[in-house]
Amino acid sequence: MKTGIEKSGSYKLGSRSVRRLGYGAMQLAGPGVFGPPKDPKAALTVLREAVESGVNHIDTADFYGPHITNQLIREALSPYRNGLVIGTKIGALRGADGSWLPAASPQELTQAVHDNLRNLGLDVLDVVNFRCMLNAHHPVEGSLEEAVSTLAELQRHGLVRHIGVSNVTAAQVAEARQIVDIVCVQNQFNLAHRADDALIDQLLRDGIAYVPFFPLGGFTPLQSSALSEVAARLGASPMQVALAWLLRRAPNILLIPGTSSVAHLRENIAAGDLELPSDAVAALDAVGQLQARS
Repeated sequence: MKTGIEKSGSYKLGSRSVRRLGYGAMQLAGPGVFGPPKDPKAALTVLREAVESGVNHIDTADFYGPHITNQLIREALSPYRNGLVIGTKIGALRGADGSWLPAASPQELTQAVHDNLRNLGLDVLDVVNFRCMLNAHHPVEGSLEEAVSTLAELQRHGLVRHIGVSNVTAAQVAEARQIVDIVCVQNQFNLAHRADDALIDQLLRDGIAYVPFFPLGGFTPLQSSALSEVAARLGASPMQVALAWLLRRAPNILLIPGTSSVAHLRENIAAGDLELPSDAVAALDAVGQLQARS
């Protein structure tokens, strides 16, 4: 019998095929994604459980902690098993107060790639997403040419296999694709935040993965009576329903729900078992339509 993670299916991420239910490592750092976790052993256990459960796509960044999350991944999982794809992000630094600062100069991006390589214990990074920080909270227009060209040069030097972009507009995706092959786009997308609907469909036509973050709203969780009602009716958690809806939305969507809890990890993976009836899908689709009109 297939597990939830197997039922979720697979999609290509560059030259590799990964399961659509992955794992995001952001929550393994301390509060505010800053400093070490309260229980490092628990963090290691969650990472090992994820991989043992069949997860073969892990999302991280060296500015989580900073450095902490990547060091935990290395301790828990190195030597890495065949088929495991680790994607990371560059383009930001952390201030001494935990603030998120842009770091997009060629020198800063190059240093970030080397920091990721060192802390993950890798010779080459599977996927590197340039995280645009023109606005830390949402995409705004502005050229990515210098940053993406820097990543392309690092790719030519064999330090990066595949390149993606994050927190970007459709125009920025198009600009990046003129410079180098883009294998994924990582933006905020969920039931209520659906600005990327058209972009997801375009990427699907072009065979490019879309990796949504904040499936339940992130630091400001979405409030939806429809989501709660569907979850109660199906005997599932709101998070499971939100993940199941994303899996159904498009086959190129790769999920990276994060947690520092083994119980929550298992709950997230079980979302792959959840089948949404058509009336539930209609109710959930309407959440985004109402949000767009408000």
